[in-house]
Amino acid sequence: MAYSTIRLYNTLTQSLDEFEPLVAGKASIYVCGSTTQDVAHAGHARTYTTFDVLSRHLRARGYQVTYVRNVTDVDDKILARAKALGEDPLAFSARMAKTHDEDIRAVGNARPEHEPKVSESISEIVAIVETLIAKGHAYAVNTDKGTDVYFAVRSFASYGKLSHRNVDDLLSGARIEVGEIKRDPLDFALWKGSPEDTWGWPSPWGRGRPGWHIECSAMAKKFLGDHFDIHCGGMDLIFPHHENEIAQSEAAFGPPFARYWLHAGFLNIDSEKMSKSLGNFVTVRDVLARNDAEALRYFFLGAHYRGPVSFDLEKLADGRVVFGSVDEAERRIDYLYGTREALTAAALGDSEAWADDKAAHAKLVREAPERVLDALDKDLNTPVALSVIAELAKAGNEIALSVGKLKKDPAAQARARGLAGAARSSLAACCKPLGLMQASSDEYAKRTRDRRMKIRGLDAIAIDAKVKERESARASKDFARGDAIRAELAQMGVELLDAGGATSWKVTI
Repeated sequence: MAYSTIRLYNTLTQSLDEFEPLVAGKASIYVCGSTTQDVAHAGHARTYTTFDVLSRHLRARGYQVTYVRNVTDVDDKILARAKALGEDPLAFSARMAKTHDEDIRAVGNARPEHEPKVSESISEIVAIVETLIAKGHAYAVNTDKGTDVYFAVRSFASYGKLSHRNVDDLLSGARIEVGEIKRDPLDFALWKGSPEDTWGWPSPWGRGRPGWHIECSAMAKKFLGDHFDIHCGGMDLIFPHHENEIAQSEAAFGPPFARYWLHAGFLNIDSEKMSKSLGNFVTVRDVLARNDAEALRYFFLGAHYRGPVSFDLEKLADGRVVFGSVDEAERRIDYLYGTREALTAAALGDSEAWADDKAAHAKLVREAPERVLDALDKDLNTPVALSVIAELAKAGNEIALSVGKLKKDPAAQARARGLAGAARSSLAACCKPLGLMQASSDEYAKRTRDRRMKIRGLDAIAIDAKVKERESARASKDFARGDAIRAELAQMGVELLDAGGATSWKVTI
């Protein structure tokens, strides 16, 4: 099978590299997952959406994908939070992991093939640490809490190759934490000793817990082998986390650990990097309290994954927060679902009569899915892919509208109906690799209507009564009253839709 040329920006080489998998026809991906100490924040959702699209696109291009995203459920921050809450650390992290999964999946991300946990990978972690000690890349030291094991950074000659930093330059910013006994300030912990009565696991060096970096090396090896294709994460992980992963994995098993390194850009709040310390921390649930999850996904895809994404926040008098940029994305999602409904109403089965239509619309309908994939071939250029979908949606509405105008020309109307059906299929094909429009129209309408009514404090029974009052006014030719009721509802955020002698309504964002 001939595969399309996919080019990805590789942090390691700092260039757009053609994707050539280790095993023909297969693609292996490892994504650094969340530390389950709190609910998922918007930055998590942005990163995982990016690499969900990567996985979807590789599948669309014919690759058999193995996607691994770990769960860090062993961490000092988890221990501190659990202790403050009076919970068992693993029970607490399991609870947080569940909320993470719910939030990340709500944004349209498929579940990876494997989601390993640190707590279930201790034996694999210990095995790598033993290998590193045996090869002279790690050493054990005794502390007042037990025995620590450190990776000897200067034993790995190419340290710094991912972040493109010089070891001697790094030394100036290195520091030794209280309680650490290192041979070199740059060395990092593989295993941290802990007293017998504290959280930990048995090991050849006594009771303890794994360091942060070693976990990903162990879990990647467990499910993808010593070497694999693509390693992903946020840009904040390039150094030291991913740099340290490379050092310990290649010291143990030889290069390359991963051939391609992809990193998603930062999420900014009003032009500042999101941070708890700055008080501008936004969780996924903060956004979904106002906006549809699919709108949040569309918003993320509107910017190239390597660049920053910026939320623009507006605080209302009642304390609610409006994410204006996500509001606009939700209007685009409304438009796409509306387009699909219009095409469904206009379509004539699976008619191929449109195939002979030489009009520009027919050409667009035919070519749009490949244009989307072609955009994603070029380092996941989702903004270009969305522009193709927008072009197709505009044409789709024009096609649907033309059906009603061709009643006096049955042959032309049949072609238009066939083209409407093809446009509907084309729209679905375009959206699939982006993970958009995964819901039925009824599901989308219900979830957005219910949430918007709750936000606006509206009552469906009262709105239905207003609609009936308007119908009565129009029936008695009191059009002024009918128009006044429409305007009154519009002020409340309710839009009336008159079609086929009946009136329906929807709540706007």
